[in-house]
This record gives sequence, C-alpha cells and structure tokens, in this order.
Amino acid sequence: MSSAPGFLCGYFCLAGRAAARRRSLLLCQRAAAAAASSALPGLPLLGGARRRLLALRGLSPAARCAAAGRGAAAAAAAGGAGPCAPRRRGCGGLGAAGGGFRPSRVAVVVKTTRYEFEQQRYRYAGLSEEDLKQLLALKGSNYAGLLERHRIHTKNVEHVVDSLRNERIEVRLVKRREYNEETVRWADAVISAGGDGTMLLAASKVFDKFKPVIGVNTDPERSEGHLCLPVRYTHSFPEALQKLYRGEFRWQWRQRIRLYLEGTGINPAPVDLHEQQLSQEQHSRAHINERFQDQRSDISGPHLLPVRALNEVFIGESLSSRENFKSCKPSFKFSLHRASYYEISVDDGPWEKQKSSGLNVCTGTGSKAWSYNINKIAHQAVEEILKIAEKHGSFNVPLDMELVQKVTNDYNESLLYSPEEPKMFFSIREPIVNRVFSSSRQRGFSSKVCVRSRCWDACMVVDGGTSFEFNDGAIASIMIDTEDALCTVLLEE
Repeated sequence: MSSAPGFLCGYFCLAGRAAARRRSLLLCQRAAAAAASSALPGLPLLGGARRRLLALRGLSPAARCAAAGRGAAAAAAAGGAGPCAPRRRGCGGLGAAGGGFRPSRVAVVVKTTRYEFEQQRYRYAGLSEEDLKQLLALKGSNYAGLLERHRIHTKNVEHVVDSLRNERIEVRLVKRREYNEETVRWADAVISAGGDGTMLLAASKVFDKFKPVIGVNTDPERSEGHLCLPVRYTHSFPEALQKLYRGEFRWQWRQRIRLYLEGTGINPAPVDLHEQQLSQEQHSRAHINERFQDQRSDISGPHLLPVRALNEVFIGESLSSRENFKSCKPSFKFSLHRASYYEISVDDGPWEKQKSSGLNVCTGTGSKAWSYNINKIAHQAVEEILKIAEKHGSFNVPLDMELVQKVTNDYNESLLYSPEEPKMFFSIREPIVNRVFSSSRQRGFSSKVCVRSRCWDACMVVDGGTSFEFNDGAIASIMIDTEDALCTVLLEE
C-alpha cells in the first residue's frame, strides 16, 4: 500500500511534464508560423495553421524548434520574435512554416554516365566511335546499351532543367568535376541529377545546414536511388516543384559524420576518387603527391577534415592481398593477406588492439547501404543456428520456414535506423580473434569512435568518394555533430 502514493505522485509528475512539453511545442509551432508569416508577406498561408505547420510534422519537439530557428536562447540573443523564430532564409524557416519553399537559384549537379566515362577514358588515344564500340565489345560491354542509358539520363536531366527554368528559376548546370564550393554558395538549393552516388557527391560540398539538397534519379531502371525523390518525379518534376511551393513536404535532416585527424606525419589532404578509377599504384602515388603539395602534413593536433560522411566512413588497408614474397623459382610470386591493424576506442572506453579486414562506421542514412550488407544474416544461417539450438534441447518452438523468415527479418531490420538519429553504427569486418587480438564488440551503436592506425598502406574513405591516408601513428576521431546535418525533403504522397 505504501507504494501507491509514490506511484501516483510519479504518474502525475510525468503527466505534468508531458503537458508542459505539449504547451511548449504548441508555442514553438505558433511562433514559427507567425515568424514565417511576417517573413513572407507575399506568399499565402495555404490551408490555415495546418498547412503552415505541415512541413514540421513528424519531427521531435527539439527538431521542430531547430527547423524553425535556433531555439529560445539563440532567438532571444538575436532579437528574434519568439522561441522558434526563423534563423535565416532557406531550410530553417522558409518552407518549414511559411507555406512553401521557392528557390531563386538552383545548381544541378549531373553525373558522368558510363558512356561518357568510357569516352573520356580513351579520348587521348584518338579512338573513333566505331573503335570505342569494338573496344567495349572486347571487354564484354554493350555499346548500344550504354548509349541508350546515356540518352535516357540526358533526357531526364533536360526535363528537370526545363521544369526549373519554366518557373523562372535561374539554373547552373554543372558536371561532377565542375562542382565546387563557389557553386554551392551561389545556389539557394542543390539538385543532384543521377543516382545515390551523385547525391553523395552533391552533399559532400554542402556545409550549410539550411541549404537543401534534393536528389532526382535520372535512370530509375538501373539505379536504386534510395536518397532521391520517388521515381515518379523523375518524369513529372513540375509536380515535385508545386509540392515544394505549396508546403506539401517536410524537411528531413540527415545526420552526417565529422572526422578529426591527428598524430605524427598525418596528411589531411583528400584524394578525390569520384572521377578517378585508380589502380593501387596510382592511388598510393596520388596520396604521396598530395602530401608534398600540402604544407600542413606535419600537423600533430586534431585537424577537422574538410568533408562530412552522409553514408559511412571505412578504414582499412588499401589491399586485401599483396605480392610480398618471391619463391626459389624465378618469376614466381605468391600473395600474403594483409589485415588491417589498429586500436579502437568506443565512446571513450578502453583502447582495444584489433586485426580485421576493416572498420565501417555509418549513419542512419548509411545503415541501409554497405553497413547493412556487412551485418545482415541469411535465412540459411538462421535455420542452421535454430536447428543446433533444437538439438541441444533448449529450443521448444516448432521449427518451420515461417519462424526462420521472421527471425531473419527481425534481426536484419534491427540494423536499420532513422537518418535523423544523431548516432552511429560501427562494424568490425571479419575480426581476427586470438590470444593477442580481441574483439569484445564486433558491432553496435555509438556516439564516438576513435581509431589509432598501426597500418602500413591504409586509407580512410568517406562515402566511397574521398580518401585520406591513414597510416601508423595517425588517430581518427569519428563523431556526429547535429550542426553538420544535411537538409533534404520528404514530399507528401
């Protein structure tokens, strides 16, 4: 009986806090709507209060305040109108509560198709189109197929650009090599025209949390496009624009990873892999060239690298095998597997010495990508484990394929999480465990991962497109800061 008053007291305390949070959220939403109304007197507030707040739906209270501005303290310091007054033009307040988002200038980043890549690859050889066709045939590639995919991509890019210009939006069309920080500063929004790889590239140069990056999949039949708008907008882009204008969307802040590099003889200069299909020798030489060109290579203190990871960061030796030894027979060599040797600390915990085939650290966005494929389990493995448990008498549930399917799906789905959650998921690939090397945690969620390299020819690769040298003595600190979030959109369907 004595516990009843305590329970009731606790219940009413929680209820009171929940009511206070609801009141605070309501004030936040009203302030955001009022501020946006005054900021955009020329735009109608479609559909009343519901339309004004539509783009904020689905976010946590803190995220809604972030969407509308900088929070109470920052707004007061800046002389804002309320606890959630918009901070600036763009993702922070323009579309979130003001009836829509209508950019004046848009940069469209266009992917390099395989057809264009092959043309560029052999252009210095002076090959004719017929020569290129024969060369691709020798490699087992279909020239006609590549050309057709290129034409489809080009047609869809033209559709996007024409749709923007028809709305009197100024457009700057840039290829991957032409895309730079100046283009990002010029634009109110960035559109990637390609697939997920192009979206990753477009995002890599955007450091403004309030500048939207929107992906359009220009070849839906050949590209998955997880990071892009739904496929139907590829062919009906004006409809997507109208939804942006009417506020029929919500902002989505995809969390990104930031990296600090420190240690002796580090090289913070990146090597861009997007446009280069490098051999191992060329890749190593590129890092050496960057080292000599960069005067900061002797930095020992923490250095914030000029890139953010939207999907993942991978650390490991450049080669999984390398020709190391010559036998007694002349002209005969054999390969020795080179494991990645490093020390790791998770969430400021103790350092652990490890050997593996590499370390992957991903965001919620990247949890559907490489990380998922590293960690997912197959139905066959689950079935075999359950059969062993059944044999030992510790599993009394009837074993059938429906159960196997459910267990497999539940486990694999547990590897996925929201792109907006400010946490990371680390995975040790194929750890070597013996009396010298351990792996107490092979995977798990974390807020911070530190890695000290003991490698000889290793790289730290960000989103598969930017590589940093990461050899013996270098220390990487991997973490998430919500200020690095990438602004994207989720259209209402």
